[in-house]
Amino acid sequence: MKIFITGGSSYLGQHMVPTIASKGHGVWHTWYSTPPAEGFSGTAVQIDVRNADRLVEVVSHFQPDAIIHLAASNRSENEQAMVSSIIEGAKSIRASAQAVGCRLIHMSTDVVFDGTENPYCESSPISPPHAYGRAKAEAEQEVLQYSNSVVIRPSLIYGLKIKDRSTEWIEASLNLGKNVTLFTDQIRMPVWVGTLSEACLEMINHEFSGIIHIVGSQRLSRAEMGQRMLDWWGVSNRETLSFAPTPANAPWPKELTLDTSLAQQILTTPLLGVDDVIGLLS
Repeated sequence: MKIFITGGSSYLGQHMVPTIASKGHGVWHTWYSTPPAEGFSGTAVQIDVRNADRLVEVVSHFQPDAIIHLAASNRSENEQAMVSSIIEGAKSIRASAQAVGCRLIHMSTDVVFDGTENPYCESSPISPPHAYGRAKAEAEQEVLQYSNSVVIRPSLIYGLKIKDRSTEWIEASLNLGKNVTLFTDQIRMPVWVGTLSEACLEMINHEFSGIIHIVGSQRLSRAEMGQRMLDWWGVSNRETLSFAPTPANAPWPKELTLDTSLAQQILTTPLLGVDDVIGLLS
């Protein structure tokens, strides 16, 4: 099988590309500002996913059986660029999938919800609380215009072989003696990179189209998750680490509990909780 992945240098892409390549699939993956490390799996192509003509040209040349769209994140300091890359990128990737008639899997987010009406199923009304959530919600609608598409809504994405971005930031800040506060009342359902990689592969050959929630089975606060990751990576310098509720004026949802009944019904991939994964890899 031939698979085209956007955002091969993203945190999830760094795990997913080699995982899929190791199973014998042909993989092409894109990067924009961060080139892949030397020796990285697959064939890398530098491209701005907002450039629809170029993306269609590259995808049409590769003729993939499926596209997995991971590119565009919430890490840009420029909000306008972030929103543009998410929405315009979704339009371009939909056009590319339509051009070759392949399966399209799009990675969205749980923050299309504001956390006030838990638990959320796939058909729950969306209520994005900030620009990133609103852009992701609009991108979902762009992708769903293509009938052979799947929109996956994950929660916090983590791995235990490469530090996730949040843990990297926490560790760097603590090492510089900066105050770091982990929130005790922000509840999420963190999902392992291995779960998402296997679920994407499974969805390629599945007849399902539409939105599906793929998250871990364990609900953890940001504080609990942060401590587990610091423990795993052996970060002992915690003199400036503290715990507190979310500030009253913060735009982030306090609790996001996603109903995973659909995923459990149609997937064989287990939705492992964080403690399950730590136990598995210890």
